Amino acid sequence: MTLQELIRRFRTLARDTEEPYFWSDQDIAAWLSDAQVQACIRGRLLREDSKAAVCQIQLSAGQATYKLHRAVYEIIALRIKPAAGNARPVALVTREWLNAERPGWRDCTRPACLAVQDETSLRIVGGIAPGDVLHIECYRLPMCALEGDDDEPEIHPAHHVELINWALAQAFSVPDADGFDPTRAKIAEEAFTRYFGHLPDSDLRRATRHDVPHHNVAILP
Repeated sequence: MTLQELIRRFRTLARDTEEPYFWSDQDIAAWLSDAQVQACIRGRLLREDSKAAVCQIQLSAGQATYKLHRAVYEIIALRIKPAAGNARPVALVTREWLNAERPGWRDCTRPACLAVQDETSLRIVGGIAPGDVLHIECYRLPMCALEGDDDEPEIHPAHHVELINWALAQAFSVPDADGFDPTRAKIAEEAFTRYFGHLPDSDLRRATRHDVPHHNVAILP
């Protein structure tokens, strides 16, 4: 569905079909964009391993920390491809694990095979050779917000109509507005959650990006 179609469906469900509208097209578009982000986080809907801008980082000797693309949400797998030869896997670990199991890891010069993920960056542990490229497989967020009438959500079309529930929840939650209705807001948000799942909190997200797989990392040389 296009953004225009989604807005039209929203207005029908919200009983906001006559001008002057309770909510502007711009506000509804913003809520629908937020809905797609929420859906991608909750349902891990966009798996990425091919877009070079998202999934490839040219590594440089002497540089340990690299900024992740803003769309990267959760890393699934990492590997380093050298200029020549076979790729080698890179395991995600925590600084706590490194401090306990790899004292001196900050000065490690053996070929990099470990990494630490922070909120928006990745710390590579080990030596980098000229031509090394880090390849990332991840779950990501949408690349762009929904703005133009013909824009379509990146997620599968089967999910598009379910995004409206999030927009309805936000619309009915605007205080001091003619459309304020906390009961309808609660019903719409619950419907969105039933379909896409609960939003993980920051602690759970942190747990998913550390020590994957923790028990296998322990046997690395």
